[in-house]
Amino acid sequence: MRDDRTRLQDILEAVDHIDKYAVLGRGEFERDELVQTWIIHFLLILGEAASGLSVEFRKRHPEKVWAEAVGRRNILIHRYFGVDVDLVWPVVENDLPVLKRIAQDILAGEYPPDSGGIV
Repeated sequence: MRDDRTRLQDILEAVDHIDKYAVLGRGEFERDELVQTWIIHFLLILGEAASGLSVEFRKRHPEKVWAEAVGRRNILIHRYFGVDVDLVWPVVENDLPVLKRIAQDILAGEYPPDSGGIV
């Protein structure tokens, strides 16, 4: 079973994968189906990781970013016939940097590199 620390690391890894192609900009995202698929794939992974965060973790960190990530995942997973660029791109541009900062801050505060994962 994956613990909260691992799930936060999964979230950050997914954000890094998204950033790899998001840096090309919205125009490339709109034009290139492979870039869309890549970004959406990692948004799904991010949402799945967020959905696995423990109840205790969510009580300690009630930020709405976790529920938003899960909600986006649920919407994207059921959009079989197309991508709404106007829904996805603002998430990439505006929401992911906030989520990334929150996850990094929590990891640094609760799971410092020398702690071995013990809080």
